[in-house]
Amino acid sequence: MRSTASSQDCTAQALTFIEETRVVSESELQINNITPHHVTKFYREQIANSGYYDQLKYIVEPSIEEFESPGTLDTSGEHDNTVVPGLQHKYAQTGLLLVTERCGSYCRYCFRKRIVGKTSDEIAPDFDQAARYIARHPEMTNVLLSGGDPFVLSTAKLNKIVDHLLPIKHLNSIRFGTKMVAYEPRRFADSALPALFERIHAAGKTPIIVTHFDHVGEISSDAAHQIRFLRAQGVQLLNQSVLLAKINDDPEILAATFAKCHEIGVRPYYLFQARPVKGASHFQVALRRGLEIVRGINQRLSGIEKTFKYIMSHYTGKIEILDLGDDGRVYMRYHQNKAAEKIGKIFSRLHIEGACWLDDLPGK
Repeated sequence: MRSTASSQDCTAQALTFIEETRVVSESELQINNITPHHVTKFYREQIANSGYYDQLKYIVEPSIEEFESPGTLDTSGEHDNTVVPGLQHKYAQTGLLLVTERCGSYCRYCFRKRIVGKTSDEIAPDFDQAARYIARHPEMTNVLLSGGDPFVLSTAKLNKIVDHLLPIKHLNSIRFGTKMVAYEPRRFADSALPALFERIHAAGKTPIIVTHFDHVGEISSDAAHQIRFLRAQGVQLLNQSVLLAKINDDPEILAATFAKCHEIGVRPYYLFQARPVKGASHFQVALRRGLEIVRGINQRLSGIEKTFKYIMSHYTGKIEILDLGDDGRVYMRYHQNKAAEKIGKIFSRLHIEGACWLDDLPGK
């Protein structure tokens, strides 16, 4: 949101939304959990020149719909799975370490609206404490650095975080979840980064970057160049996307996105069902339509490009959405779950038209 008021301390201020300029108070913004408007110059120019601006503007430009978008602020049970401040351990093999509340730009559909762009006590204050927990849990084979976006931090800061992880022998990979390859790809031209990845390799671990391209119009030539540079350093690259109403709810667009990722050496990994987040649930696509889109994507891709799973990151676990059967039931499978015996189990729920989330479907 771009304020036209002369002071940020004003009780009410005129803010620019996609649909209109509206006078809102600071308390209205807080009550509705409206994330600040922030976007990099690079990304603003990229989407303006992409030919897809009418879709991509919804990723970063505030909308009036955010005030009318119901939901909760912790749809995946992150609070319940926090084991020490800043460290989540929901699935046996994976630790999730929140390292910052900042991002290069602020996605309007963010599922961590409770954290991002604010001062949060959910960010790890003591990486040594987190490392001690990880060291006591040999089942944990990988750690994902997230937030926020770890690549808004300096490489020196990332090195200090990684210092705590490299001595842990049972970790075999360190992942970085980032949208900075789209928002500010030149961040990855930092001459200090190769040494960081080399340190991870030297410790017997694999550095992995999970990019976040939601639309083919976000994949700039600069991003493709930096990805080639990262691959030359032995970094593995995966991509996750979110299925988003008005932005990419089109099989042509997502097939082009995944094909382009494959072309530049990034493996399509997850297509996430958008979550019922307060201030962001208007981005959700109905499950029936989501399955039609996934079917259309797969019809357009070659076998080697079809490496993604359609996933609902629910508080009970990570659920792969499989199909809507002739019997009127949605068939799903637990891709991840806290209980090992549930992983891989197929289950179903009666379909309800317009349902977007597991909780929208009857329990039996």
